[in-house]
Amino acid sequence: MKKILIVGGVAGGASTAARMRRMDESAEIIMFERGEYISFANCGLPYYIGGAIEERSALLVQTPEGMKERFNIDVRVQNEVLSIDREKKTISVNDIANNRKYDESYDVLVLSPGSTPLKPPIPGIDSPNIFTLWNIPDVDRIKSYVDHTKPQKAVVIGGGFIGLEMAENLHDRGMEVSVVEMADQVMAPVDFEMAQIVHRHMKQKKVNLYLGDGVQSFEYHNGLTKVKLQSGKIVEADIVMLSIGVRPQSELAKAAGLEINGRGGIVVSDTLVTSDPSIYAIGDAVEVVDFIGGQKTMIPLAGPANKQGRICADNIAGKNVSYKGTQGTSVAKVFDLTVSSTGVNEKSLKRDGKVYGKDYYTTIIHPNSHAGYYPGAIPMTLKLIFGMDGKVLGAQNVGYDGVEKRIDVIATAIRFGGTVYDLTELELAYAPPYSSAKDPVNMAGFVGENILKGITKPFQWHEFENIDSDVIILDVRTPLEREMGYIENSINIPVDDLRERMVELDKSKKIVVYCAVGIRGYAAQRILEQNGFDKVYNLMGGYTTYSVVFCQDDATKCGGTLLGEDIHVSEFGDVEDLDEIANPNAETIKLNACGLQCPGPIMQVHKSIESMTSGDILEVKATDPGFMNDIGVWCEKTGNTLMDSGKEDKAFFAKIRKGKKKAVAHVNTETAVRDDKTMVVFSGDLDKAIATMIIANGAASMGKKVTLFFTFWGLNILRKSEKVSVKKDFVSKMFSAMMPRGTTKLKLSKMHMMGMGSNMIRMVMKKHNVDSIEDMLKMAQENGVRMVACNMSMDLMGISAEELIDGVEFGGVASMLGAAEDSNMSLFI
Repeated sequence: MKKILIVGGVAGGASTAARMRRMDESAEIIMFERGEYISFANCGLPYYIGGAIEERSALLVQTPEGMKERFNIDVRVQNEVLSIDREKKTISVNDIANNRKYDESYDVLVLSPGSTPLKPPIPGIDSPNIFTLWNIPDVDRIKSYVDHTKPQKAVVIGGGFIGLEMAENLHDRGMEVSVVEMADQVMAPVDFEMAQIVHRHMKQKKVNLYLGDGVQSFEYHNGLTKVKLQSGKIVEADIVMLSIGVRPQSELAKAAGLEINGRGGIVVSDTLVTSDPSIYAIGDAVEVVDFIGGQKTMIPLAGPANKQGRICADNIAGKNVSYKGTQGTSVAKVFDLTVSSTGVNEKSLKRDGKVYGKDYYTTIIHPNSHAGYYPGAIPMTLKLIFGMDGKVLGAQNVGYDGVEKRIDVIATAIRFGGTVYDLTELELAYAPPYSSAKDPVNMAGFVGENILKGITKPFQWHEFENIDSDVIILDVRTPLEREMGYIENSINIPVDDLRERMVELDKSKKIVVYCAVGIRGYAAQRILEQNGFDKVYNLMGGYTTYSVVFCQDDATKCGGTLLGEDIHVSEFGDVEDLDEIANPNAETIKLNACGLQCPGPIMQVHKSIESMTSGDILEVKATDPGFMNDIGVWCEKTGNTLMDSGKEDKAFFAKIRKGKKKAVAHVNTETAVRDDKTMVVFSGDLDKAIATMIIANGAASMGKKVTLFFTFWGLNILRKSEKVSVKKDFVSKMFSAMMPRGTTKLKLSKMHMMGMGSNMIRMVMKKHNVDSIEDMLKMAQENGVRMVACNMSMDLMGISAEELIDGVEFGGVASMLGAAEDSNMSLFI
């Protein structure tokens, strides 16, 4: 009968014991655990402190009694293994509960000691309100301290998985939370631009971030600790959580003379045998092989520890099973966000190029979590890393819904040596509530395939840091989108106008194209390349990625009416006291803007706020994630108060109080009074009319005074749809009969196809919850957009005042020029 001793429980040790019994019913199996608990949900500990997990018993996965009853395993808790005598094949044990020491012999010994939190020798680190979280006794101490002392301020040292989970749960307990991280980002497994999404979200949750800063000392006095940072800043805390990393508990193995690596990890073979053939080791304390690069590393994760326990038991039972390495697949909840990754990140590729190969590509896409036309679709940010041969090396995903599902698919592809070409061919489950016909994984593969085949040339966000001054940066979004922010020194030609306006571009220069997320940028790149432009690059991730990296800490790096250098929205005059507005009779109005695309939600907010009384509260729901970024700036610009914002269920929300302060935009003196918008509407094409109304409504929703001057064919937009009996001469009758009567009869400028094109664009707009041109026109009038019909053009076109919709003014060129004088934007459409 084989005698097997297992040192340590939890993931690795308990898995080995259970699997071993299934493989060998006759073996004698004894498990030693120096604590009281052999198997508990250590990943769930922060959520018990925060209250999401209500019952402490839910954390206990298995008990000594349960292991004995089901698996016939002798479990000895509060028994600490002190030493190993490899020659005699015995261990020395301290029975803590009974205060005695004894020896136990073995045929096979399994070490699963795990790891322990780092606690560096920082002055004051032993203060009574400084804690680490690693096991059940830890969680009991912290929970008791929080419940009884009710701390108001918390500081978390370390921005890893446990640190951020603790930050969230302490925040949920009502504390003001600060996170201190030595690196320039949280969540080390993901790259900087992906972590920036997490940074922005945490700031929206009012968490204070101190990045690129470490702790110099702790000073405790009467329940309060002053955390002095290396930068000299002082952060006060009623409770401090240390989460700055772990170290392997390999002292027992080292004392026994087993081979240990430079980081303190126990060296094992691919069958998990140590340098002693009778001793196995698993879990956080062992050195493993990086599955991607093949180099030795340390990856303390519960999933690999469980798998190693199973493989270890199989090999003890006589099966020849290899552990093929760890690829570091992980997922974490950070407030409303889900952050997940697998494989190698770009930081590692840059640092260890010789291991992985220096040549690689990355893509960033922002696909929806499921079909856009089904309610609740929210974009995610998916980064894919792959080699020149197409082999997938790693992936990262940050978002709100369906995030880890995509990483799991890519992790599987990596495990089987998959390439980006394989990702394009994967047949994944599809139904509108769950995905799109082209899943985000497929989309990432498509972009990668286009890069490898030379169909598109990628440009990465970090390349802007050293971009040449003669490079053309081309923004192919709409003017309204550009109003919300743009890349410095870029020019704007909407993609739909590019074919007609490409003559404005220099073919000899390098051109970097960008749109919101990269899709229109790709279309623009293909248009230009097939028209003789051979140095065109598409910005991966578009302005969405650029802005999250460069704009959240320094808005002056991104231009735009709301975010540009000329208008400093942080300075206000006539600031009202919030308490004076917050009267008890304030009314709360609810607004559902779900399904509306930008700028729809902002326009609806503007319309609702206009009809409210100062102090009233507007509660808004929207599914456009851009709304979360825009609403704060809009509130500042318009002098309203953003009380709260975030995500709940399948939508984003914002709580806005009307009033607080009157914005005074400090602009350059030459343009100080020129803030209106003027457009000359010459065209009567349906698509151009739609664009006109989108821009006009967007500008009006930002508080701009907008004047539309309709001339020649543009007058048809203002015509009534019904026939009006008016006396005209023969020529006027001919002219008016040949022209479309109102918006319902307008044609598309391209692809009209005898009316089919117009019907199709209206169907697509309805499908995507975009207002019709008729509704937009009505909305523009309600938003105070001034509409002027050119008298001279009316005479030439044979159109009378009676044929135009109500609310239209009549004027000549002087009216247009007068409006333009007060405008800082004049468009000719």
